[in-house]
Amino acid sequence: MTMPIYASPEQFIRDRSEYARKGISRGRSVVVTTYRGGVLFVAENHSPTLHKVSEIYDRIGFAAVGRYNEFENLRTAGIRLADVRGFSYDRRDVTGRWLANAYAQTLGSIFSEHQKPYEVEVCVAEVGRPGAGPAAVPDASVVDPGGVDQLYRISYDGSIIDESRFVVMGGTTEPVISALNASFSPGWDLAGALGAAVAALGTVGDQAPRTLLPAQLEVAVLERGRPGRTFRRIGSSEMAALLQPAGETAAPAAGSSTEPTGSGAAPEPVDAEHAGADLPREPGAD
Repeated sequence: MTMPIYASPEQFIRDRSEYARKGISRGRSVVVTTYRGGVLFVAENHSPTLHKVSEIYDRIGFAAVGRYNEFENLRTAGIRLADVRGFSYDRRDVTGRWLANAYAQTLGSIFSEHQKPYEVEVCVAEVGRPGAGPAAVPDASVVDPGGVDQLYRISYDGSIIDESRFVVMGGTTEPVISALNASFSPGWDLAGALGAAVAALGTVGDQAPRTLLPAQLEVAVLERGRPGRTFRRIGSSEMAALLQPAGETAAPAAGSSTEPTGSGAAPEPVDAEHAGADLPREPGAD
């Protein structure tokens, strides 16, 4: 009679954690940071269609790294959950903290109960309303706690951390974090924040430091003063202008454009194969 194979719970957790971390580290990094006008998302992404950054709700954005099909499941499930809560209760009840907690519960359950954990890290960002937060007042040390920009980082095991300045996920994060720590300035403008984030992403790679081109980046913002839905993608021409040194004029990029999302735009269509991740719902929300 053969003896069953035994491994301690600690060994199972270590193995799953190592598996998930290796999968996440093979990707390219994403930076999410606050700036004077809201929240900025910058991802090194060479694909024009497979987005790492997207919109969840009126004032909430989503960024992720790792396996695309897994974080796409989380994104579409988050859109459904936010729509149900906003319709059933009030749109103001859909907050970044609430959605981050829902993602943390889902990832924690998958990590502990499934044989294979999700190889993803997620950032949920919510932009504060106009007139609130450190970027909206002359003294950056004065903060209105009711409306500050919020950044939540959710790991593969369901752990959640709130950040006040920036979030770095995926790939080799240490050089990127060091570069942003050296350059971060509370209340900086969009051009300064974008330039620092792109320079930080260029500190990793085989030929670092690298100069990343607009075609290699995916950039979006949550604009604090934008009415209705605050999410807006930044196209190649606007990106090149923002990255251009002061006093120089950027040549327009061929075929580039800014891609705003109108207030009447519907959420991105959901593919049937991406409907597998169900987040916990409020009682009576069905």
